[in-house]
Amino acid sequence: MESKTQTVEGQLVDIHIRKIYPVRISISNGIIERIESYETASRTFIMPGFVDAHVHIESSMLAPSEFAPLALAHGTLATVSDPHEIANVLGIEGVRWMAENAKDAPMHFHFGAPSCVPATIFETAGATIDAISIRALIEEKTCHYLAEMMNWPGVIFGDEDVANKIKVARSLGVPVDGHAPGLRGEQAKKYFSAGIETDHECFTLEEAMEKAALGVKILIREGSAARNFEALIETIKHFPRQIMFCSDDKHPDDLLLGHINLLVARALKKSYDFFDVLRAATINPVEHYKLPIGLLREGDSADFILVESLEKMNVLESWRKGTRVFQKGNFNWKASPVTETPNQFVSHFPKEEQYQIKSEGFGITRVRVIEAIEGQLITNELFEKLMVVNGIINPDQNRDILSLSVVNRYKTSEPGNAFIAGFGLKNAAIASSVAHDSHNIVAVGSHPKWIKLAVDEIMKAGGGIAIASSDGVEILPLPIAGLMSDKDGKWVAGKYEKLTLLAQKHGSTPKAAFMVLSFMALLVIPKLKLSDLGLFDGIEFGFVPVENKLDLP
Repeated sequence: MESKTQTVEGQLVDIHIRKIYPVRISISNGIIERIESYETASRTFIMPGFVDAHVHIESSMLAPSEFAPLALAHGTLATVSDPHEIANVLGIEGVRWMAENAKDAPMHFHFGAPSCVPATIFETAGATIDAISIRALIEEKTCHYLAEMMNWPGVIFGDEDVANKIKVARSLGVPVDGHAPGLRGEQAKKYFSAGIETDHECFTLEEAMEKAALGVKILIREGSAARNFEALIETIKHFPRQIMFCSDDKHPDDLLLGHINLLVARALKKSYDFFDVLRAATINPVEHYKLPIGLLREGDSADFILVESLEKMNVLESWRKGTRVFQKGNFNWKASPVTETPNQFVSHFPKEEQYQIKSEGFGITRVRVIEAIEGQLITNELFEKLMVVNGIINPDQNRDILSLSVVNRYKTSEPGNAFIAGFGLKNAAIASSVAHDSHNIVAVGSHPKWIKLAVDEIMKAGGGIAIASSDGVEILPLPIAGLMSDKDGKWVAGKYEKLTLLAQKHGSTPKAAFMVLSFMALLVIPKLKLSDLGLFDGIEFGFVPVENKLDLP
């Protein structure tokens, strides 16, 4: 047990006055009582803790209590967390479960009220959250902001339900997060004028600069799937007080390696202003979201980190409310075992032929193909020719045109089927019940028989990620809402890495194949995506046929 009165010495990285100087910090009852300047002190650097300004904890496949140890090891003391994923499965009770599980963890999880549940009407989700539910979540202090408003058409064209949700948030004085990939010009002006204050979906520098000029806070995202750091980091030169860092989605193996500290180190290596970079990782999100996190001032909560190198940003210690919770590889707190695993899962087992796409033609036909792009959530639309055999359009693994299926997990129904490029799998399939945003089961494979095997395994487990091949079937079970494990972070990371390596053994080309797969049902991100109800065009915002015979000879 830590003493109630403690002192910490080192080089204070004072972002407020943009100086580094030796200090002794006196801490009493979890509060910074005094900061005294010294002539000399150790070369350990003391700085505010990092904040992930937008993350879905569920995508780590860990409960919040198990996410905390991995994040604190990298100096993350707070997350701005959108529980949108579990909300789409379990509704308002899922959000409350996240907040309850996070209560005892020695880091701050700042949850938002999910604004788009279900995300669209073009897929089957497990729940609905309306404006009344959002008011309840905020008033009871379970949630503290309105999470990403993905329904940008609803904002622009005055959808009543969307307008009511924003109105509730503004009336309660909480921030409203945005989500507007590629939105520019007059549409962007109208969207943000509705009271929306942030965007983490920019994927070009021009887009980010245009939105920042409107006063929007730009979140530079670098996660396991979407990686926009390189494209956007220059914005920090022009709008240093409007920039924050976030991961959005971080899988457990990546979280073991680093978190926001890696983005700070990368920005500094590119010679961006030292204090502007640290401000983006600390002060900006704390001030914008009004986080109850200390910023290394007298009278603040004693929340800070000790860093060995300002270039590498390797964290030696993390402190929360005057308690050293991480020190030199050891986490000084143990999460209680997860005993409650809420879920909503109707297990059913489609036949192999239900994963096939029929055609009335013969010989060769033309089809729409989703092109997955590693490092991006957006996809392209390709048109390719495939063979029709006995009335079935065949995938072609030699050309990397594979079968893609989405299977309803809430009721027994026919799968949605399409074709996809960019995964490279041969004689195998991977599947996941982590499939943004409704979290039906999504699977990609070189043949429907492999897809069936992988999906069946997930159905049996009530959620998970799986790979099926001639080597057999391997699964990481995810019993909490079909999204999260009830095991500890290192075990989950190890199992996840094993499945990723198995996918690579069978030709998978994306570095994080399961993460890329999880976004192939995310209809609100253009261009082509697949729901359990069919192939969807995210620009036209409607269903389109897989088979497209135009221009065939």
